Amino acid sequence: MEYNTQLEKLILPEYGRNVQKMVQVVLQEPERDKRNKLALVIIEVMQLMNPAQKDVEDFKHKLWDHLHIMGNYQLDIDSPYPKPVRAEMEKKPEQVPYPAGGIKYMHYGKVVEKFIERAMQIEDQEKRMVMAELTANLMKKDYLAWNRDAVADETIFAHLEEMSKGVLKFEDSKKLNFIDFRSKNATNGNNHTSVNVSKEQNSNGGKKFSKPGNNQQRNKKRF
Repeated sequence: MEYNTQLEKLILPEYGRNVQKMVQVVLQEPERDKRNKLALVIIEVMQLMNPAQKDVEDFKHKLWDHLHIMGNYQLDIDSPYPKPVRAEMEKKPEQVPYPAGGIKYMHYGKVVEKFIERAMQIEDQEKRMVMAELTANLMKKDYLAWNRDAVADETIFAHLEEMSKGVLKFEDSKKLNFIDFRSKNATNGNNHTSVNVSKEQNSNGGKKFSKPGNNQQRNKKRF
């Protein structure tokens, strides 16, 4: 019995081994006209294998490129598109530069550190502290996003002072204006804010429901 693991590795596995064998037949065909006809048949088969991508831009161009790739760039056929170059197709992408340097507190992130650096550069003392307070509120929000427990304002101020190297410092009596809405406005499964309404109130201004009178009961019995 022949197993796929014992066979030659497929160049493009998404097209399967049968398409790969068809490409090998084209490579071994000596007549150019027959090679062109076989190539067109293979393109049709490849297109049927990817019907969802038929409306994609340059889809045919992509199929012809894949045909040349499976032919190890050795197919001598009349292609409606330029033959792909191995060096360009196998070229590795350039490395993405990532910011160097570690973050002091991961739950605050890099943005908070940039805010602190910007606040330290403000010369006006009043404006600097306004920026520092806004940054402290953001720090508290980020802290609660990663830690469910409450956090004291003194902890946020201590972290802010440490990260700013003592430049941004608040008094011990200072309190942040940050409000955590998670416990007050709980949401249900439909992403709507749930509201606690008294059973004795309806939607018409909070009036109590009155019991139906005798006339109402008689009219109800008629129907």
